[in-house]
Amino acid sequence: MFKTKKFFITMLLMALTIILAACGTADDETSGSATSGEGGGKKLLVGTEATFAPFESMNDKGEIVGIDVDIMKAIGEEIGSEVEFRNVGWEPVFQQITNGELDLGASGITITDERKETYDFTDPYYEASLMIVVKEDSPIKTLDELKDQKVSVQINTTGHIAAQNLQGKSSSKILAYENQPIAFQEVINGATAAAFGDNAVVIEYLKNNPDSGLKAIESDQFEKEYYGFMVKKGNTELLNRLNEGLAKIKENGKLEEITGQKID
Repeated sequence: MFKTKKFFITMLLMALTIILAACGTADDETSGSATSGEGGGKKLLVGTEATFAPFESMNDKGEIVGIDVDIMKAIGEEIGSEVEFRNVGWEPVFQQITNGELDLGASGITITDERKETYDFTDPYYEASLMIVVKEDSPIKTLDELKDQKVSVQINTTGHIAAQNLQGKSSSKILAYENQPIAFQEVINGATAAAFGDNAVVIEYLKNNPDSGLKAIESDQFEKEYYGFMVKKGNTELLNRLNEGLAKIKENGKLEEITGQKID
């Protein structure tokens, strides 16, 4: 009797162990990772840094909204994919795409030769250029006047690169921050003489902060930039699907309706 009871308990424990292991495997496969490493899933996880209005920001309901969100939703409709945005921060967008935690990045990301060494980009969907932001009473009028002045930028952006090209990569007068609004705030505080930022973002910031005491300066020394959606290097299937959807919203006029630009 004792042996039979012991045998029954042993078999029961073994069965429970197998069931729990199976459940654990199923959970591991469905939680916390990008749904489509090769672009085949219905939901696309999109990383962004939501302080970059008008391209991405948080509304009063805590939702991510903006130009990039509207474009990606339009692309998703064309290719039959649900789109989920995650506000992870600027540098984590790059890291999480590399790690496979995200399918793509949509955060006003400029297509550059350096970035293309590590990531793949869609066709361009927006043309941008940098602007200089200074106090309204600042005597600064040109980019060259900032060669020996403190400037603030968002870290690892084209504004950061422009500052390094102007002053040198090792310049201690370049103050780099995680997001663009902090860079603007440093000018307001008097910590820097100027900030560099993308034109649409600068214009949106000044419109939303009319009492900031800041103004924007255009400079033809800045080259034109083009934004693209960014995927992991070699994720050709997803890249092709995104380009297919992007081409369709260019053709039907939806992209121009969202951005106010006509881009080939």
